[in-house]
Amino acid sequence: MASIDLPQDGAILPYELTGAPVPLARREAASFPRIAYGAAHVVADPLADNDPWLTPAIDWDRTLAFRHRLWDLGLGVAEAMDTAQRGMGLGWPEAQELIRRSLAEARSRDGALIACGAGTDHLAPGPEVTIDDVLRAYEEQVAMVEDAGGRVILMASRALAAAAKGPDDYLRVYDRILSEVRRPVIIHWLGEMFDPALAGYWGHADHMAAMETCLEAIAANAARVDGVKISLLSKEKEIAMRRRLPEGVRMYTGDDFNYAELIAGDEAGHSDALLGIFDAIAPVASAALEALGRGSDNEFFDLLEPTVPLSRHIFAAPTRFYKTGVVFLAYLNGLQDHFVMIGGQQGARSLQHLAELFRLADRARVLADSDAAVARMKRVLAVHGVA
Repeated sequence: MASIDLPQDGAILPYELTGAPVPLARREAASFPRIAYGAAHVVADPLADNDPWLTPAIDWDRTLAFRHRLWDLGLGVAEAMDTAQRGMGLGWPEAQELIRRSLAEARSRDGALIACGAGTDHLAPGPEVTIDDVLRAYEEQVAMVEDAGGRVILMASRALAAAAKGPDDYLRVYDRILSEVRRPVIIHWLGEMFDPALAGYWGHADHMAAMETCLEAIAANAARVDGVKISLLSKEKEIAMRRRLPEGVRMYTGDDFNYAELIAGDEAGHSDALLGIFDAIAPVASAALEALGRGSDNEFFDLLEPTVPLSRHIFAAPTRFYKTGVVFLAYLNGLQDHFVMIGGQQGARSLQHLAELFRLADRARVLADSDAAVARMKRVLAVHGVA
């Protein structure tokens, strides 16, 4: 069994790997009892001559190959979302190219599920920004996605959070945008733990009060809403909202702390999934969903529950830096040849954090090849001066 010396509690201690990886197997989404999107990351080009904090350089071949991997596993692709570093390295110009390229790849195969983020990130928040400016920004991005043939994930807006005076401004914006879309959208309520600029979204600091505004916007436009993804890291809040959604409107869990039990559901319903962690644990998520489709709830939990400690670690506060852990796992698993990110975000987590991530990934059975993962981890350790 492979072993490696890793930092832990200020010391360097031996760790022996124990996890047998879950086998990679092609699956069809039709075998899953839930709709499941993985929010996909982008692969940086480490050889580009650019300023990483200012100008993203993307390895398009590796980035698109990763989307095909998700489709091969039966998962959908949630494109140009926060996992792709939207607003943290990936700007609107690059997001447009990513969306167009991914939609073209999806059209090249049968049954590829994809939905794309549309927001207002090309509009910088500021005191001069009005609600009309926010509306125009949303309309521009929604039109781009729909003109390219994509389904919209309506992302939360930093500019709206800064400009809105209260719940009525949110209702005005969402009523207008939802009245104009060509096909039902997924509304994404991203909590402030993921993006501090979104604090007080829907016009309330209290999430339960904010939920009332969100539900009002959905109820008024239910035929134009496929579902809502909430990312509040609270199963209680998600379940409370799930039970009040109009008939036909799905709850897509964005809870990277409690997804296993939320997807399994209860006597009153279940959540579908749109998760950043599914990027990192895609083979396990696929196998677990297939087991659930066979009625094997025990196998579903046996596979998915060991990934929850890993996910809680990756999404630990400051939660917005979770992308670093997602890309680190892609590197450990050989899905990219380097641990470099757009925006220089590979430096957002400590070596201690990455070492614990390695241990948890082994226990969750998501390291595809133990020996190869050890070799890659040793390179990261060496860069940090740990031989």
